[in-house]
Amino acid sequence: MKAFDSDISIFSSCPPSAGVDGPEYLRQVIASAHWSEQAGCTGMLIYSDNLQVDPWLVAQAVIDNTDALVPLIALQPVYMHPYTAAKKVASIAHLHGRRVYLNLVAGGFRNDLIALDDATPHDRRYERLIEYMEIMNGLLRGEEPVNFNGEFYTVKGLKLSPECPAHLRPGVFVSGSSPAGRAAAQALGATAIEHPGPADGTAPAFLGSAGGAHEVGDALAAYRALGYTTFITDIPESPEEMGHIGRAFAHATEATGCQDSYKTG
Repeated sequence: MKAFDSDISIFSSCPPSAGVDGPEYLRQVIASAHWSEQAGCTGMLIYSDNLQVDPWLVAQAVIDNTDALVPLIALQPVYMHPYTAAKKVASIAHLHGRRVYLNLVAGGFRNDLIALDDATPHDRRYERLIEYMEIMNGLLRGEEPVNFNGEFYTVKGLKLSPECPAHLRPGVFVSGSSPAGRAAAQALGATAIEHPGPADGTAPAFLGSAGGAHEVGDALAAYRALGYTTFITDIPESPEEMGHIGRAFAHATEATGCQDSYKTG
């Protein structure tokens, strides 16, 4: 299967675990990871909510069954302290020599937050996210003990062991299309994940599974012309579907003349 072009990053999406028998779900994860890596994807997004299995354990399965595919792990501050998250990142790097990406999620499903007694207002959740990642960054850099006194977190003389090598520190995404989400991504130097509107103001942003490779490729080309270089696809149902995705991106590359772009989204 033809790999994606090197000037863009493609992340597939991991199947959800809710309602699926454990061994069958693990089989689905491994199969999706194989298809994604064979197609040349950079990584695979792993969701996190109250109904799903732990995304870090899913990431472990992805790492165990691929050579280089990078787990993009959804990370919700309400689920764990930033020290715990940094420890997991560093431990994966130490044990496997592999890198992960983090998809910082400020919200999630409202009922999940209610069940966890988190009533933090929408924009304040992004402020919490910034503090969360600032602590993680300090720990992962490992240059000195981390002291932080914020509105949401306080740590004193905190150090991380094992240390995380610089080349294995995580790539960071922030999920959210709101002004607060974009501001958080900018503050952290992260890639903003959003559902963009029509690239040309007329075509639909999402063409659905019925669109042909050329039609989808034309829409992708419009985004690439605007400078977008990072894309997350839906859950692949088969290696053949990954092939269709590859052809759509190949057409987009041809349509844009392989021009360089610098904006991510």
